Amino acid sequence: MDAYIVTDQIPQTDDTIKRHIFLCATPTKAKCHSDGSGAEIWDYLKNRLRELGYGDPRSGVHRTKADCLRVCERGPTAMVWPDQTWYQELTVEKMERIITEHLIGGQVVEEFVNPEPFRKIDAGG
Repeated sequence: MDAYIVTDQIPQTDDTIKRHIFLCATPTKAKCHSDGSGAEIWDYLKNRLRELGYGDPRSGVHRTKADCLRVCERGPTAMVWPDQTWYQELTVEKMERIITEHLIGGQVVEEFVNPEPFRKIDAGG
């Protein structure tokens, strides 16, 4: 057998995945959150996307569970690509709005955005 790949047999996803959400769900170092809320939000995200018909990345929405997104405050944290939108202090209720309004609807949920994800919070708050 020849050692090459027939490219017409590989699914093309460039135009298929419209939004990809990365969620800091299960950090090994509990810096941004340590109460298990990230895992709860991850379970909600994947189950809710399935319920809405977006369980397969070819549906337009892809999800990735991350150990750490290197934003060690205001967690759980998520980032939506290609919009480069960072969300902070997530809850299941906030994730519902992000799913319906941003991932599916295409509108950033401004009130949950972390505009400077890599800026350290001052000691005074």
